[in-house]
Amino acid sequence: MSDLTDHWTSPPDRTVHGALGRCDLTILQPPFTVGPDGFPANDPVRARELALSFGTVEEVLEELESRGAIEAPPYPAERADLDVVLAGAWGHVLGISDLALADDGNDEPLLYEARKLRERFPDARILGRVSFDPGDSHTEDLVWLPDGTLFHASGWPGSDPWELTGDPYEVAAALGITEAMLEDADLDLDAEAEEVEWADFVSLALGDADPWALPHPRVSAFRVRHTASYTRRMEELFLPDV
Repeated sequence: MSDLTDHWTSPPDRTVHGALGRCDLTILQPPFTVGPDGFPANDPVRARELALSFGTVEEVLEELESRGAIEAPPYPAERADLDVVLAGAWGHVLGISDLALADDGNDEPLLYEARKLRERFPDARILGRVSFDPGDSHTEDLVWLPDGTLFHASGWPGSDPWELTGDPYEVAAALGITEAMLEDADLDLDAEAEEVEWADFVSLALGDADPWALPHPRVSAFRVRHTASYTRRMEELFLPDV
C-alpha cells in the first residue's frame, strides 16, 4: 500500500475518537427477497466495482481479507482503519459499509449518496442505516422505494430537532409491514421522532434480505483512498483536534 495515500493531514496510526454502530447501504434489486437457501456467494469483482463507483471513494488501493457481513463496520481504532470499505455483491443484492457515511447532523451523507444510487438503480429499493457517536449518538436512516416513496430520518436520539422526510406509514403500507409486525419490533411510528429506533424500521423493511445481520454472507474488504471532501469530513469527525 502506498502512502501517497490520500488527502489526510494526520498519520495512519493516529488514534480515532468516536464510535460507529452502523454505516451500511443496501441496494435491493428485484426480486426483493432472498430465497430459502439464503444469499448467493459474494462476487468479489462486482463488489470491487461497487466500492470503486461509490461516491465517497476516489481509488481502491488494496484488497484485504474477506469477512462476514455482520462484522461491518470495521472497528476504527486508528486513522488507517477509516480507509477500509466493505462491499458485497450477492446476486440481486448489493451492499456497502463505509465509515465515510458517519455524520454529526450537518451534511446527511447517507441521503446524498442514496440520491446518486437512485439514478443508477431506478428499480431498486435503497435502504441505509448510520449511527455515529462522537460523545452522543447521531443517526441517519433511509428507505427509498422504486416508485419514489421515501422516508428519511436524521437526528440525535432523545433530542430535538429532527430532519424527517416522507411518511413511514407509506413505506410500511407499500412493503406489507403490518401493525403486528411493528409491535413485534417494538416500533411505535406515532411516537416522537427522537424516541423511535429508525434503524429497526429499516431492518424491518429489509426483512430477510438484510445482509448485514448475518455471519454469512461474506463481504469483500478494501483499503481505499476517499475523496478529498469526504476525507476532510472524516478528519473533522473522527480526529476533531487536527
